[in-house]
Amino acid sequence: MSRDVYEYAVIRVVPKVERGEQINAGVLLYCQPRGYLCAKVELDPGRLRALDPGADVEGVRRALGAYELACGDEPGPLAGESLGGRFRWLTAPRSTVVQAGPVHAGLTADPGTELARLFDKLVRV
Repeated sequence: MSRDVYEYAVIRVVPKVERGEQINAGVLLYCQPRGYLCAKVELDPGRLRALDPGADVEGVRRALGAYELACGDEPGPLAGESLGGRFRWLTAPRSTVVQAGPVHAGLTADPGTELARLFDKLVRV
């Protein structure tokens, strides 16, 4: 079975950007040879509130959901972009509560399975 290069970034929540504390809340994975771009997110409200008791949990959930929506075929600001363009836009450095970490690469025969593996390893407690 052939394996293709993929890129991924952890989607993190930084409730108080000035403090730099963060929790991992998702994974964004792009595999250009297979035409695959997908985000998987899950917010642990208890962990978020441990870092910021006053955090806007629903606002953070909406921001995380925007990563999933940007990967799909839904109409929106990134709908006309290529999958690679979307991935680059979603992983661009920013100082916001929800942001992507550094981009890493690997090889996979199945991007969906790889996304699930990374999510279990990097996000789930």
